[in-house]
Amino acid sequence: MTQSRSFTASTAASANQLAAAGPADRNGCPWHNVKAKLREVGLRPTRQRMALGWILFAKGDRHVTAEMLYEEANHAKVPVSLATVYNTLHQFTEVGLLRQVAIDGSKAYFDTNNSEHHHFFIEDQNDLMDIPSSDVVVGKAPVPPDGYEIARIDVVVRLRRKQ
Repeated sequence: MTQSRSFTASTAASANQLAAAGPADRNGCPWHNVKAKLREVGLRPTRQRMALGWILFAKGDRHVTAEMLYEEANHAKVPVSLATVYNTLHQFTEVGLLRQVAIDGSKAYFDTNNSEHHHFFIEDQNDLMDIPSSDVVVGKAPVPPDGYEIARIDVVVRLRRKQ
């Protein structure tokens, strides 16, 4: 099987066959990479996690909402509910496979690039773009209250077209 950058209906149809194949049949394929990635973080590689993980990670670094991933899964003929997509995204985030980026407290994006970086948010397109952490200088961080520590500082720079 060659590596592909998109999850198509034909690959979805063979998902069950890939899941049932022996380890020698999967070495080096993206499906096997997802399985290994899930096992490394202690998640059981269920069919739904495998399929959603393959859709998420096969296209490289990107930002998706639960609704976007749900649409991609439906298009690829992967039978999952929106609730399952939300649960899976949150599970992947808890174990460090994804980063959650909240915009306005009402919209959450999930980022497959979990390295240290920041984001541009393009308002009229509802789209995120990565900013290398070296391009943003964060000044003095506040002292957290007793019993707390700073987990991460996220900078989201909102953009709009010049008028």
